[in-house]
Amino acid sequence: MTTKRVVEQHHETFEGIRQFDADGNEFWITRQLAKVLEYSEYRHFQPVIERAKESCRNSGHAVEDHFEDVLDMVDIGSGAKRQIADIRLSRYACYLIVQNGDPSKPVIANGQTYFALQTRRQELNDNEAFARLSENDKRLAIRNELAEHNKHLAAAAKDAGVETPLDYAIFQDHGYKGLYGGKGAKDIHAVKGLKKSQKILDHMGSTELAANLFRATQTEEKLRRDKVHGKQIANQTHFEVGKKVRQTIDELGGTMPEALPTPEKSIQQIESAKKKLEKKK
Repeated sequence: MTTKRVVEQHHETFEGIRQFDADGNEFWITRQLAKVLEYSEYRHFQPVIERAKESCRNSGHAVEDHFEDVLDMVDIGSGAKRQIADIRLSRYACYLIVQNGDPSKPVIANGQTYFALQTRRQELNDNEAFARLSENDKRLAIRNELAEHNKHLAAAAKDAGVETPLDYAIFQDHGYKGLYGGKGAKDIHAVKGLKKSQKILDHMGSTELAANLFRATQTEEKLRRDKVHGKQIANQTHFEVGKKVRQTIDELGGTMPEALPTPEKSIQQIESAKKKLEKKK
């Protein structure tokens, strides 16, 4: 079976155990998820759940909004049933669980990408204000969010040993090469026909910016979660995350980032035009 088919099968399995309550809210059950994630015994899965709860708490979210203790009835043979403790999970909780799982398991590695991407998509879909924005306004919103996340990524990289400006430039280049199929910053500049002084991120459409935002947020999380130390390992981590995002785009039938069109106007031109309009009002 091809790697792509294995990934698709895992994705189908995650969706296959999804349930809905009476109000149409989706949820997953931990004991079912543990089996899908190939944990032989539920007790081995419980520490993963606890780490996920801690991540939820540290991110500023209320644990009870995403991890709900429930009692479930299970068959014990001869038609008899008994109650067991279980946990009802939101999609975000599933995302945190796979992020805290054993990455050596292929199903965990694929689940990390799947739930991260689907969670981000759901956030954007749920944001009606974002959905109503024009392409230029979407670009501005994502570019601003990416600028903020790049600060967090730089801090995580520094903690990992990426200290000098040159170190960080090399670190960033590894992320681009993973996402852009081997193309680094200079190559992307050339593809977009940009001058050396122009910033790549200011000449991307919303789809390309979103891919880079995903790359940045996931790299920051992985650097911190795996307690990466050493600039070479940090560089490789950034490359692998970029490569994984690229793989996911391919699996979903999307356009590779280097093949996406370069917008006619830069972010600076859009901002300048908006300021002029505001002055006229």
